[in-house]
Amino acid sequence: MAGNKKNSAELTETVRVTFVDEDAAPQGAALILTDSDRVEGYDRLYPGAGLDAVAQATGFKNKSGRKFSTFVANGQDAVQVFVRARGDDETFDYEMAVAETAKAMKGSGVRELTIHLGGSDATADDAARAALGARLASYAFNRHKSKATLPKTRPLETVRVAVDDPAAARNAYDNYYGPVGDGMVFARDLVNEPPNVLYPETYKDRLVALEELGLEIEVLGEAEMDELGMQALLGVGKGSERESFLVVLKHLHGRDGDAPALLVGKGLTFDSGGISLKPGANMWDMKGDMGGSAAVVGTMMALAKRKAKANVIGVVGLVENMPDGRAQNPGDIVTSMSGQTIEVQNTDAEGRLVLCDALHYSIDKYKPAACVDLATLTGAIVIGLGHEYAGLFSNDDGLAEQLNLAGDASTDKVWRMPLGKPYDKLLNSPNADMKNIGGRAAGSITAAQFLQRFVPKGTVWAHLDVAGTAMKPSGRHDARESTFGTGFGVRLLNRWIASNHEGAER
Repeated sequence: MAGNKKNSAELTETVRVTFVDEDAAPQGAALILTDSDRVEGYDRLYPGAGLDAVAQATGFKNKSGRKFSTFVANGQDAVQVFVRARGDDETFDYEMAVAETAKAMKGSGVRELTIHLGGSDATADDAARAALGARLASYAFNRHKSKATLPKTRPLETVRVAVDDPAAARNAYDNYYGPVGDGMVFARDLVNEPPNVLYPETYKDRLVALEELGLEIEVLGEAEMDELGMQALLGVGKGSERESFLVVLKHLHGRDGDAPALLVGKGLTFDSGGISLKPGANMWDMKGDMGGSAAVVGTMMALAKRKAKANVIGVVGLVENMPDGRAQNPGDIVTSMSGQTIEVQNTDAEGRLVLCDALHYSIDKYKPAACVDLATLTGAIVIGLGHEYAGLFSNDDGLAEQLNLAGDASTDKVWRMPLGKPYDKLLNSPNADMKNIGGRAAGSITAAQFLQRFVPKGTVWAHLDVAGTAMKPSGRHDARESTFGTGFGVRLLNRWIASNHEGAER
């Protein structure tokens, strides 16, 4: 099976996207996004279908959310045509509208979808995002299913976007939305992989394979990290038979001398909780405890593919947390690379131990213009924000606002949470410089306060707790997210970098 290729960075999804003139002959099922009460203009593309008559018979109006579908003859085939009103809303979400239609088509066996945007005021970006919506909704992670359990109907293979200016739409897609989609799919694949397939070594191998895209890759094994004094990170992996790694991905295509944007991700390929063992119910979800690192490496893939003119460095700590006889114990005191000592009161508060050494190493070495770390860090953030927003913590109002704007523009939304000395005091330990938990109250805040202790003064920094957004729960309704891994963070970080580190906003 494809998932067993240890060095593979191949994407599971292979939807082909094309952009055509509105007069091109339609193929497969169709989606018409209209800003009119009438659809008579499309009767010429589907002669004899009487689409406008059907629209009038159903009482169709140009109000957001109004829609109908019908079957029409296209040659010798009967195909389904979906008609959806765009309404007068200037913020109409083309991506979501297409995603909902593509999701409704799942299981139908239809392998081609034509999206009609011509004649409306859809921009090139709207057309590109429409194609991305179809791709994301069509994603399926089937690489570990045998032929006997594979879906009987083949998934969507081709998306054709019919638009007034196909060249401009193609340019927007190829230069931004397509690569971002690739990065999201790569991140989803990583989060969806089982922990016996994706563990630190095989994860590292997939990242090394990204060198073919032009990324520079550096790998630190346990010997190198031990020499650097990363005992906080190494302590987390002591109970695992698998070696831990720190992987650095560099995309340096900005101006010479410009300080890079730094992205740091938590990569716990499986988190049992260690000696502080998690409850057995739903522990399998902890294969996704590397969702922060997946966002970082998916972003780096997208930057490389779209040839972003920016200096960006991604750093991920890849560790497995297991409870064998060598595992660290509650009460152990470890010395981080920064020299600060940590009393490990709970071995299930392990992500911050990985991140603190990764942050210190990368900030000290690369002197970033700004640093953003991402981690599925706390269950507390899920209690506070649910599954709609990632928690945002920052020591800089300007960076926080940049990320908030990037979240709104990209649909990877964030909500700023507080930091402050009263929370920081909860981490004080009588036995070491700090402890790794602050108690039951304000758990996501004290986790962020812990990380801030490893960020030097003067470093512009933000922490994103993505525990509620990197993995999709059964109750989350987003047509673009059809599997466990969501790819959250890839589009947010790309938007942030495009708007603030490339000098040109998309």
